[in-house]
Amino acid sequence: MSDVAIVAFGAVSALGEGAEAVTAGEPGSPARLGIARDAELANAGLDRPFAARVSLPEGTADRATALFERALGACAASLDDAWPAWRQARVGLVMGTSSGGMRAAEAAFASLARGGSVADAEAATYFGPFARGARVLGRRMDPAMQVLGACASSTFAIGLGARWLERDACDLVLAGGFDDVTVFVASGFEVLRATTASPPSRPFRAGRDGMSLGEGAAVLALAPSRVVARERMQVRAYVAGFGAACDAVHLTAPDREGRALARAVGSALREAGNPRVDLVSPHATATPFNDPAEAHAIAGVLREHAPVVHPFKAQVGHTLGAAGALELLTCVDAIERGVLPAAAGEGALDVEPPVRLLDRAVAGSPRVGLKLSSAFGGANAAVVVSASPGRSNAARPVHVSAAVHVPSEPELEHLASLTGIAPDRLARADGLVRLALAAIARLEATGVALDGAGVVVGSALATLETNALFAARIRERGARAAEPRRFPYTSPNAVAGECSIAFGLTGPGFSVSGGMHAGVEALAAASVLVGAGDAERVVVVAVDEVGPTARAFAGDTLAQGAVALLVTASAEGAVARVGALELARGVPIPGGAPAGHQALLPLASRPVPRELVSASPPDAFARVALEPV
Repeated sequence: MSDVAIVAFGAVSALGEGAEAVTAGEPGSPARLGIARDAELANAGLDRPFAARVSLPEGTADRATALFERALGACAASLDDAWPAWRQARVGLVMGTSSGGMRAAEAAFASLARGGSVADAEAATYFGPFARGARVLGRRMDPAMQVLGACASSTFAIGLGARWLERDACDLVLAGGFDDVTVFVASGFEVLRATTASPPSRPFRAGRDGMSLGEGAAVLALAPSRVVARERMQVRAYVAGFGAACDAVHLTAPDREGRALARAVGSALREAGNPRVDLVSPHATATPFNDPAEAHAIAGVLREHAPVVHPFKAQVGHTLGAAGALELLTCVDAIERGVLPAAAGEGALDVEPPVRLLDRAVAGSPRVGLKLSSAFGGANAAVVVSASPGRSNAARPVHVSAAVHVPSEPELEHLASLTGIAPDRLARADGLVRLALAAIARLEATGVALDGAGVVVGSALATLETNALFAARIRERGARAAEPRRFPYTSPNAVAGECSIAFGLTGPGFSVSGGMHAGVEALAAASVLVGAGDAERVVVVAVDEVGPTARAFAGDTLAQGAVALLVTASAEGAVARVGALELARGVPIPGGAPAGHQALLPLASRPVPRELVSASPPDAFARVALEPV
């Protein structure tokens, strides 16, 4: 992947817009801070109401869409200068988010509770801001994919975007992420005791007590070297390597030794040619367990030297789905301007092994940066950015096994016997998790080997039913009474996380949902990972939970159930080879295409169809071509 270049970007954070949003600072200066007491969170009654807000026009109701559109528009304007004809090229869009249209969803849930209806169903979904922001460009985007990998979402998006370019699926990819700060999300992190009482947060230091939330967006324009050379574009930096792995240990706490993160870093560095790393942008949530786990991973892989570590979250807050992209861009800024950035926060170091933090930025000559991301579900991702290009990777054949179908949740005792998970723990999970676990258990029963595989989950409406219950508790009892056990399951990535833990799925793991075609979207994402060598095998789970909230949003479009299958580099036991992939947005959709997991049901039939198609009205669809074997 190392010949993929960053040629333009758009960014917005609490520090400003463009270069100001992702600055590595000025030599001799301490880190700039954007975190303050937040009126919305304080009015909701939270004990730790601190956040890093972006300045938006007064009265902006849909902050998530506004943030995405601002970053996307800035990236497009920058591209107009770098490559005036880019709008006539083949353009892909791969974005990550943690909460999507959560602000609109909270209003929709409240309306339903009063006996009303959902006025704008699209706006209140995870894919609503993504779909609306994409329409601003007024053109076809293919591939167009949204990653719901929680706090690692945009790091996954950048890696996937580069993989699409390696496949020659497009000439340019716009990749990144976005999220705003809502009471829904802030209350969840507070009851999990993950937020600080006295910002700025103090990553890797004594007395650290968590992070503050932030909002922002970043969109990177990625192009392969062949296009860069042809169009004579200036390169900001190169995406030199990507790696991903799951802890498969705990839903919200990291592996204490950082072993999966170290595997992700090792994969990214090997792809980049094992360069010397000058700067590390860590996940750095300043929580008791995250920081030592990262320190172990950094020291374990980068044994021969101690790079500068720059915890940007302490300056702009934890921007969730935007964090990976914004923080990676600080590495790009450091490389471009020759700056080693300062770390916010004070106090003695309190991690073993220790990391190298700077109190003030210094002039230097960093050439290689490493971005680390971790997330709910035990997901880890790493991206290497470099001043120098390298070689690209060749794609390899990808195959799929026959699909298995679970139309409804099994009894808890039966599911416990299939998975080895205690019934009371299964009861604490949500319907999406239970359906997905049942589907993978049925897949495993067919004799396929799953241990060590990755997992990609696609869900059309994701955790809508769980979110409605979590929001109801906040409305009834206040934000401080939010349910800590339910909050992790409001993350769509919880499904991938619980499946990885139950079945030892330690490869790349995350969820996707760019619309009602999320099942086929998941198959496409898994095929790209296997084809690029990021995993030998990936379990695909398409799952939909349909209750009163989902019906209020989608009517009879969706059915309850789950489909599971295995995507693999081996032809042994396969029913088909994966051919062309198409994930188009901004075009008229084919009529009558199935939604959600139902689009994968034909893989359970004989003969296997020549293609799988799914649609997301009004302007997105997915197609995967198959060659039966």
